[in-house]
Amino acid sequence: MAPLRVLHQEPNRRGLSTHHLGPPRASFVKTCSLSDPDFDDCSKTAVQLLFNALGPGLPEIDLPPLDPLKIPKIRILQGDGPVNVNAALDDVTVSGFGKTDVLLSQVDSKTYDFYTKVRVPKIRIEGTYDLKGKILLIPLVGRGRCWFEPSNMTIDIVSDVKLYEKDGFTFFNVTQVHVKYNIGVLKLYMHNLFDGISSLEESTNAYLNANWRPVSESLRPILSKTIEDILLGFMRQIFHNLPATFMIEDVKNNSLLSKKDDKK
Repeated sequence: MAPLRVLHQEPNRRGLSTHHLGPPRASFVKTCSLSDPDFDDCSKTAVQLLFNALGPGLPEIDLPPLDPLKIPKIRILQGDGPVNVNAALDDVTVSGFGKTDVLLSQVDSKTYDFYTKVRVPKIRIEGTYDLKGKILLIPLVGRGRCWFEPSNMTIDIVSDVKLYEKDGFTFFNVTQVHVKYNIGVLKLYMHNLFDGISSLEESTNAYLNANWRPVSESLRPILSKTIEDILLGFMRQIFHNLPATFMIEDVKNNSLLSKKDDKK
């Protein structure tokens, strides 16, 4: 993680204190107050600004672009229900999160846990798969390129948060992210199924797309975990570099504060 670069305040022309993420203040930082009756609206705008900034990435804190996002490997192990899969995705590219539309943003005034609801028009996951298992009781085996496209996705995100102090500042530590989602449609294609027997490959992909709803439900634990891991990584990197008061100015330093080492 890059060294902290958000540790100073400077007076503005009216003598008020304004926070900066490097000089000048970063355009994606919007400060809200929990005591403000319009906090939820302010927070929604603030989180939208963050998502907009995440798209191209934040090199000042070594944060790579969220859209497209490169993931070296996703390991998939699932043995319950209609999916029994031992698979891996390599050289994965996830695109679409850059167009995230924030629908709702709330913060628990006692625990500081975040609740966020977003909509993503389309996500595309591409990579090289290595698969052996069953989906909807269909035996599947193969290795090759693949893509998955969930569209019109709404995602409910609950983020568990603790507070900690560092260098005289209070920070949010996002310890866990929980995701629930709904999608409008799922499209997918896996090349080179059954050692490239084209008739089996095409008929199997056609069947999986025609039955996308049960396929989507079968893949829900896998996709949820992938989204949770992506969001957790980005949120930790952001909030370990962004003092809590830059986002919520009336954060209270109380018994919720944990020791510095708790964030690890």
